[in-house]
Amino acid sequence: MTLAQFTELIRSEYGADPEYLWESDPYAGAFRHRSNRKWFAVFMRVRRSRLGLEGDELIDIADLKCDPLMLGSVLLQEGVLPGYHMNKNYWITVLLDGSVPAETVVPLLGMSYELTKTKKHR
Repeated sequence: MTLAQFTELIRSEYGADPEYLWESDPYAGAFRHRSNRKWFAVFMRVRRSRLGLEGDELIDIADLKCDPLMLGSVLLQEGVLPGYHMNKNYWITVLLDGSVPAETVVPLLGMSYELTKTKKHR
């Protein structure tokens, strides 16, 4: 999946548009819940070497919230890394360079959306 496909998926499934929050970085932004304004996906462009990957070219990535109980198994998937610039106990990074299939990204995005939405009180 690419960043463009990721953005379109979020628009169609969750009705959210990207917010570009940092003037210094036009390639970084976030998707938020309308109800509570919490981020459920953060995207940015970083050098591969910053992720512990070979090469120094720029790559698009997304940070997604992850259930800590699932973290170990999620990180075994190709193209999924510990959260970059986020708490590595709760966030993962997914490569958006076309190497990770939608079948991997879609459920991870859904989990992030659910984990960050407003909790209903009983």
